[in-house]
Order: sequence, then C-alpha cells, then structure tokens
Amino acid sequence: MSDTNNSAPEKDVSFGKAVGIKSAILNRARNFSMLGNVVKSGGWKTFDLHRIFPGTDILLAGSVLLIIAAMFIPLPIFLLDIGLAISITLSVLILMVALFLEKPLDFTSFPSLLLLTTTFRLSLEISTTKAILSRGNEGPYAAGHVVAAFGGLLMGNDVIIGGIVFCILMVVNFMVITKGSGRIAEVAARFTLDAMPGKQMAIDQDIASGALNERQARAKRKELEAVSNFFGAMDGAAKFVRNDAIASIIIIAINIIGGLAIGVIRYSMPVADAGKTFTTLTIGDGLVSQIPALLVSLAAGIVVTKGSTDEKTDVTLFKQLGGTPKPLAIASFLAGIFAFMPGMPMVPFLIISGLTAAGAWARHKAPQVDSDGDITEVTPPAPSVPPITDLLKIDLIQLEIGFGLLTLANGDDSPLTTQIKALRRRIALELGFILPSIRIKDDMALDNDTYSIKIKEIEIGSGQVQPGRLLAILPMGANIRVTVPGEPAKEPTFNLPARWIEPSDQAKAIAEKCTVVEPSTVIITHLSESLRSHMGELLTYPETQALLDNLPHSEQKLVNDIIPSQVSLITVQRVLQALLQENVSIRDLPSILESIQEGVAQNLKGIMALTGYVRRKLSRQISSSLTTPSGYIPIITISRKWETDLMNNTIGAGDERVIAMPPKMLNQFITSLKEALHQASQREENPVLITISTNRDIVRQVVERISPSTPVVSQAELYPRCVTKTIATVA
Repeated sequence: MSDTNNSAPEKDVSFGKAVGIKSAILNRARNFSMLGNVVKSGGWKTFDLHRIFPGTDILLAGSVLLIIAAMFIPLPIFLLDIGLAISITLSVLILMVALFLEKPLDFTSFPSLLLLTTTFRLSLEISTTKAILSRGNEGPYAAGHVVAAFGGLLMGNDVIIGGIVFCILMVVNFMVITKGSGRIAEVAARFTLDAMPGKQMAIDQDIASGALNERQARAKRKELEAVSNFFGAMDGAAKFVRNDAIASIIIIAINIIGGLAIGVIRYSMPVADAGKTFTTLTIGDGLVSQIPALLVSLAAGIVVTKGSTDEKTDVTLFKQLGGTPKPLAIASFLAGIFAFMPGMPMVPFLIISGLTAAGAWARHKAPQVDSDGDITEVTPPAPSVPPITDLLKIDLIQLEIGFGLLTLANGDDSPLTTQIKALRRRIALELGFILPSIRIKDDMALDNDTYSIKIKEIEIGSGQVQPGRLLAILPMGANIRVTVPGEPAKEPTFNLPARWIEPSDQAKAIAEKCTVVEPSTVIITHLSESLRSHMGELLTYPETQALLDNLPHSEQKLVNDIIPSQVSLITVQRVLQALLQENVSIRDLPSILESIQEGVAQNLKGIMALTGYVRRKLSRQISSSLTTPSGYIPIITISRKWETDLMNNTIGAGDERVIAMPPKMLNQFITSLKEALHQASQREENPVLITISTNRDIVRQVVERISPSTPVVSQAELYPRCVTKTIATVA
C-alpha cells in the first residue's frame, strides 16, 4: 500500500515535467516557424528578432559572467578548445583592425577590449592549469587538442626547444613590445593633457576671429576631449598587457613545479616522465596564451605609435619609405656592395638591389603625390597667387583696431576677446539669435588709439580709447561740477561728456558720481549698441535655416507644414529681421511660426502686415521686455489730431506704404515728438511711443531718424494686464 502511494506522485511529477518540456519545445518551434514565415513573406525587415535572440548588450554581459565563472568552475575539454580558438582568432582580428586604422580615435573601444581579452586569457590559463594538474597523467591531450598541438607540433616534442621558444616569446613580449608601447602611451597621455589648455585657447581664438562657428568649435572640443580620454585610457590599459605577461610567467612556474610534484607523489610517475609530460603541457599552454598576448601587444603598440597620422598604416609606411627615389637608390647601391663581399650570398642581395633600384627609377619618373592625394611636380612650384575669388569674401562683422590697441586683443584671455564672448552669449539669451563671429583685425591705416566697427565691411561706428587709462563718464546735470583731473573726451556710444583719467584717480571719480569704465568696456559697449541698431542685417539666409534646423524634433512638423507650401524661407527671414531690427526677441520661434501661419491663413499680404500680426501675438513678451523695474511701462501718447493727420497723409499700400506729409506739417510733428522725448529724459525714463496699429509702421519711420532706440508699439501690442504710465504726449 505504501509502495503504491509513493510511486503515484513520482509518476505525476515526471508526467508534469514531460508536459512542460513538450510545451516549451512546441513554443520554441512555433517561434522559429513564425520567423520562417515572416522571412518568406518579405516582412523580415520589420520583424523584431529580439523576441528569439538576445541583444548585444545581453550577449556582452553574459560573456563577461562566463569569463569570470570559468576562473572557478572546471571547463570540459571541448569548451576549453573552443575558448582557446576564440582567443587566438580574436587576437588576430584585433591586430588586423589596428593595422587598417586611419586614426587612433577610430578604435576608442581598444582600452576596454584590452581589459576583456586579458581577463579572457587569464581565465583560460586558470582553466588549463586545472586540467593539467588534475589530468596531466592521462597524456598529451589532457588539456585539450589546442594545447597538445602547440606542445607537440610547434615544439617538435622537444621540451628544451619549446622552453627556449617560449622564453624568447616572453622576452620579446614583455621587454620590447609591451614595455615600449606602455611608455609611448604614458608619454602620449602626458603630452596630450599638457597641450589641452593651449588647444582650447586656440579654438576660442578661432571663434573670436570668425574662423570657426559654434558648431565647428563644439566638434573640435569634443574631438579634443576624446583624444585626451583615449590616450589616458591607453596609458592604463598598457598595464594590463604588461602584468598579463608577468602573470603568465608565474602560472608557468607553478604548473611545472606543481605538475612535477603531483605526477611523482600522486600518480607515482618516474621523475623524468613526470617532468616531460607536465612540462610539455605547461609550455604548450604558455604558447597558446602568449601568442595571442603577443598579437594584442603588437596591436596596442601600433595604435599608440600611430600618432597624428590620418591614414592607414600600410599607406603611411609605403608612402614614407618609398616616397622619394634617393633613399631607395642608396639602399640598392649598398645591397649591391654586400652581394659581392666575400662570404655573402650573392643571389638574395642582387634580387634586393634590383628591386630597390627599380623602385627608385619608378619614383624618379613618376610625379610625386602629396598627403592629400594631389599630384605635385618634383621641381619647387612658383609662389602661387591667392585666387581672385578670395577677394569677394566679406566678413559679416569686423572690429578693426589701431596698433596701440593690440594689447587689448592679444591672447585668448584678453579683455576684448573675453567680453566679445560674453556679448554673444547675452545677445543669444536676450534676442534668441546667435551673433555671427566677430573678427578682430588690426589696421595700420587707423590711428594708434582708434577703432572701427564694420558690418559687411561698411563702417557703422568708430571711436578712440586710451589703453592704460580709464574713462570717467560725467554725471548728468548742468549744476554738477567734477574736479577729478583728466583729459576731456566724449563717450563714443551715447556722445556723453567724459574724461580720460589715471587709474589712481578712480576712487575720486566714483566719489563724484562718475561712471568709470575700462577702455575694452568702452569698445564693447559701442560695439553692442551698434550691432543692436543693425541686428536685422545680421540674420542671413543660412542663419535662418540653421535656426529652423535647431528646433526640437517635436517642432519640425510645424516647419515642414509652413515652408515652403505656405510661405518661403525668405519670407520667414524677412519677418525675423524686422523683429530683430526693433530688438524683439525671436527665442520663441515656434510661436512666431504659428503666428505667420495664422497670418497667411487670413490672407495678410506683405512683410509689414505679417510682422504686425506676429507682434500682436507676441504682446505679452513685448510688454514684459518694456516694463521697468518699477513695474510699469512709461509711455508717450500721440494726440488724436496727429493720429488722423498721419493716417490721411500716407501713400502706397502694404510694404510700399510711406509717409507723405507736407514738409511744414512733418517738421511740426517732429518738433512735438522731440519735446515729448525731452520731457521723458528729464524724468530719467526710457519711454515707449504708443500709436494705433494703422500708423505704427509710419511712426516708426519717423522715429528711426531722430531716436532709433525709442520703441514704437501699437495699442494692440500692449498686453491687457500690463501697467502703463503716461509721461508725455505728442500734442
């Protein structure tokens, strides 16, 4: 009865296992059948193979775990043979990749690969050690066929020859290749790190001079960082290879001594037989591990010695060894002399002499090819004249300085260079537009203390500064007297009265409420205000395209819907230029594009009409930018009479609409406008001129001539919740 009760559960359990295994097999077969059907139907391109096969990340993680496990778990002989075969093949693959590299950065995974392959070889050596010590008495195949092949065929069954060959390999790998490549990697890492600050400053100087844009500079900095990280990692990775050679020596010694002891004591083998058996297996194991290590060390040496060459190793070697005929001719001559020396074999040297002579003759007749693949003549070329097309290139922004101001722009950390970088960042944050590179150029035609600001090589401003002194801008007000000594001058940006003072008088000037600035700050302030008044000219067609391309991926659908089906890119550029010309930020580019799309849908024609619609949509942004720290917008209103006169005295339509007031009436309006602006300046306010939407563009044309910095805003462009304060009226 008890037997029956005990056997029934076992039958149920075995039956359940059989059903589970059968179900798993059927599911796996169903998956492969589904894969076959998808391949036949042509849908394999979209089929997710990860349902059946793991990804490379899982494969790599599993391989690393297996390598670590092999150090502790004895491996079967056939797995040991597979591992050794993989180690040899992988080392050959690494060597070939190193040979065909064009530049070291193309193999940035090499340091990590060195660590993994070194760990893999050590894991295999530990596994073969276990096999040799535990089964060495079974014969030459105790540690697998690969070890037996190296121990038998390559050694010729001669322990002494095998030992000598192994020792030579160890010396070559440890003393020559590994030590040399490690030293080169160490020096390369040190010099690369030491050169980093200079290269960074060179990139900054190229940006300031206009030779590089921001995108190119980011790419160069990224490449510079990658080079530094690579050589630093190679410096550490070289230690893996060197210490691997040391570990192999220790493992070989342990195997020989331990194998001899185990053979004599445990298996009662004669000392000679035990020594021959275990030494053959041990040296065979050492050769199996040292040959891949030698190949990987050679690959590491090739990578770190490649330096700055951007070509494959074979191309570089053949080009530099056989690139000129003279070295080949001398080598041919010396080989011919050796052929006729007593005791020397004539045939080999004659063959070498003939081949090198043929190569020298071929290089003498053939045109030389430079590093870029361009054919050049052997004779020195005549001095070339720059192409006339170079004369047509125009720098968008130039800052020309006299000889006496070179100290302000000398070096990457100079005052001008540093403040120009800060200016570009500030304008990018305020207006959403990356200012083009500003080229600083010395002009011997200028006076020593003079500078000139140019846009498209046309001067828009100039001034004079005195290096070594400070500019004290006098406080506003007719009754304020300043006693600080100095040379009278005019502040070049706003034409304010000022004095050039000595640095020792700075504290006294500040005490008398003067604004004291350095010469570089004077230039940068003038440069900033000049560029802001011409900002619309700086947004070029390529820059507009770049702004649209840099939008987030989620906004690209909007760009594709608008351009070019609804408006052209040039129309978008003109609208953005009109906004920038009046210092309206274009950072919220998606909202601007949406407003343009809405304006086109309402059949608005012309750039002025589209710009006006966009400005109304940006009312909150515009009102926020005009609000003072006190929380209100100081405004100047225009009387109803002038609004009517302006509306009735215009001609044209759309973008051609211009003011056509009689001269006397226009002079009266300008006089009233100047009076209102004067009242605002007496109250130390920066006013905003308010008008109706119909007249905004006309009023802007008038204000542009007398006070370009005064914003002109229509009533529809004021955000409903903003606070305004009327400080004057154009009556």
